[in-house]
Amino acid sequence: MYFTIEWMIALRYLRGRKQEAFISVISWFSLSGIALGVATLIIVMSVMNGFREDLLGRVLGINGHIKIFSAGEKVQEYNGLAVNIQKIDEISMVAPIVEGQVMITKDNNNQGVIVRGISKHDLQARSLVSDNIISGSVEQFENSDSILIGLRLAQNLGVRLGERVTLISPKGNITIMGSMPRIKSFNVVGMFDVGMYEYDSNMIFMPLASAQKFFKMGSSVSYLEVFIKAPERSMSLLQAIRKKVGPNLIAVDWKRTNSSFYNAIQVERNVMFLILTLIILVAAFNIISGIIMLVRDKSREIGILRTIGASRGMILRIFFISGASVGIVGTITGCFLGLLFSYNIDFIRRLLQNLTGTELFSAEIYFLSNLPSKVLISEVILVAFMGLFLSFLATVYPSWRAASLNPVDALKSE
Repeated sequence: MYFTIEWMIALRYLRGRKQEAFISVISWFSLSGIALGVATLIIVMSVMNGFREDLLGRVLGINGHIKIFSAGEKVQEYNGLAVNIQKIDEISMVAPIVEGQVMITKDNNNQGVIVRGISKHDLQARSLVSDNIISGSVEQFENSDSILIGLRLAQNLGVRLGERVTLISPKGNITIMGSMPRIKSFNVVGMFDVGMYEYDSNMIFMPLASAQKFFKMGSSVSYLEVFIKAPERSMSLLQAIRKKVGPNLIAVDWKRTNSSFYNAIQVERNVMFLILTLIILVAAFNIISGIIMLVRDKSREIGILRTIGASRGMILRIFFISGASVGIVGTITGCFLGLLFSYNIDFIRRLLQNLTGTELFSAEIYFLSNLPSKVLISEVILVAFMGLFLSFLATVYPSWRAASLNPVDALKSE
């Protein structure tokens, strides 16, 4: 019964009368601030999680999880080496790669790009590329003069499917006039769009044998790419791989080769979490000021309640319920809005772009073509807990002050 009375009084105090409109406004601002802080924190953390997963997924889908290369420029006898590494249980694929930088030209357009020589079988096994070929196919990739290019690269050069482009390699032929660049024409048999600007605008895939001949690699390759079943276990497999390859070859995992991406995203994610937590903290201070003003305004009523038998605990609970209700409603509202925006973030982005006519998410700057989002329930629970904790903490002091009022002094205040 007392519990019901406490809730009735607390909610009545929150609604306020006309002469208490200012206190009611402060309560609404507090509620809105907590909802905004919680929603913003959930949205930003979800976008950061999605950005990290998409970026690393595309980087690892193109580059592999472990790279094995020589201190020199070439890896010799790579077939036997690949077979040996493939015997390790958690290895899913070992792909020999020839890599080099070239200039691609078409009519009067030219651009520096990276060429990767790879076998047709290994290219088909890379679902990130083979599943995202939007024009042409991999079937003609075995031809000696065939290449696959990124969609954005094709758009930049004005290249269409089936047209020929010219590649110029700085590793050319030695003549009596000096070193001459190697120039060869290739047929574009397919275009891919992996959703990462860096690769779609700067990468070409070429048959392995053609790349070996074009870059004068002979029967060697630039390096071996190793794909494992569980990328997060790459560090534990490095020792086993190093035993297989011997002391003349170097093996590094994706965390080392992509450490700048990985560390930058992690640091940015933690900093954003701390900064956006301040929004909730500011809203919690609004709760403190609002409840303190409410206590001062209701001091006479507190005195009357104490006179008719209300305990200090009852008074404390009434004002604690008043402040905590703002925090609870604000947190629940913020969680709902945050999840709603997080699950529809890219649709909202496209809608805003169409309404404003401006590009809000540039692929050239953020590397990805779409705005990603990944909601982790554990993080949503953490943010909700933090919102509730700060709201409850902000309510403790003014509630204690209300309970500490002397009923005689409270009745004399008016």
